[in-house]
Amino acid sequence: MSDSWPRRRLLAILRGAGEPLDAQELARITGQHVTTVRFHLDVLTKESLVRQFQQPPRGRGRPRIGYSAVQRSVGYQELAQVLADQLGAEPRRRSDAAVTAGRAWGATLDAGDHPVESLEDAKDVTVTLLSELGFAPERDPAAESDEQALVKMTACPLRDLARTHSDVVCNVHLGLIKEVLDRNGARGEVNVRLHPFVEPELCVVRLELTAPPRRDGRAPRDPAVPVGADQMVREIPQAQPSGARTPPLGGRSPEARTPEGRTQPSAARIAP
Repeated sequence: MSDSWPRRRLLAILRGAGEPLDAQELARITGQHVTTVRFHLDVLTKESLVRQFQQPPRGRGRPRIGYSAVQRSVGYQELAQVLADQLGAEPRRRSDAAVTAGRAWGATLDAGDHPVESLEDAKDVTVTLLSELGFAPERDPAAESDEQALVKMTACPLRDLARTHSDVVCNVHLGLIKEVLDRNGARGEVNVRLHPFVEPELCVVRLELTAPPRRDGRAPRDPAVPVGADQMVREIPQAQPSGARTPPLGGRSPEARTPEGRTQPSAARIAP
C-alpha cells in the first residue's frame, strides 16, 4: 500500500467510482495539477493497485487512458462467524469485546498521514479507510452541518454475517474507525457512531464534533436550555409573605427619606 496521502485519496476515489476515470477527471475532483495526478497514477499502477483502460477520445484526438481500482476481496466469512459465536451470549459484553477487537484491528492498519484537525479531515480519513476495505462509502452532503457528517456504507464484505450478528460485526467496524481516527489525532475531538441497516442494504457512520470545554471550567451548557435562562431564573422575584408590601418595579421603597431623615410619601402614593 502506498504511504502517500494523495495516492491514497486517488485510490479511494477510484474505488468509489462506478466507471474508470481519466487523469483530467481526477485532477478536477482533487484540485491537483493533471501532471501530478498522472505521476501518482503511474505509481499506483506499478503497485498493482489500479488498472489502466483505453477509453474513446472526447471529440478528435487520441484515445484516453482510464483508471480503475483493483478491488480487494475479504475471504474470512466463515472465520468471522466462528469468532462472533465465541464472544459470549451477553449482549453488552459482546458489543464491548467487538469494539475492542475493532480497535486492535485498526492498530495494525496503515493509518496514513492525514492529521484530523477538522470535521472535513475526519470525513476524508473515514471515506478513505472504508473505500480501501470495500464498503463503497458515499458522503451525504444533505445531512451535513458544522457539527456532524454522515458517511453511507453502501456495501459490506460481511453483510450476510452482519444481518445475524450486527452487535459483533458492526461494532468491530465501529472500533476500527474509532482507532484509525484516534491515531490521526481525533481522540476527544470527534465522536463516531455506526447505525446498522438503516435501509436493507445501507449502514451509516455518523461523525460528530464533541463539545469543546468551556474556558471557565464549567460543564458545557445544555442546548435544550435557552442562553441566559439561568440568569432569568435568578432575577425572578421570590414570593412575598402574606400581608407583606411588594416594592414597585426597580426595587424602590414605597417611601423615601428626605435629606433631614424624615420620611415622605412616595410619588406613586395616591393623595387623600
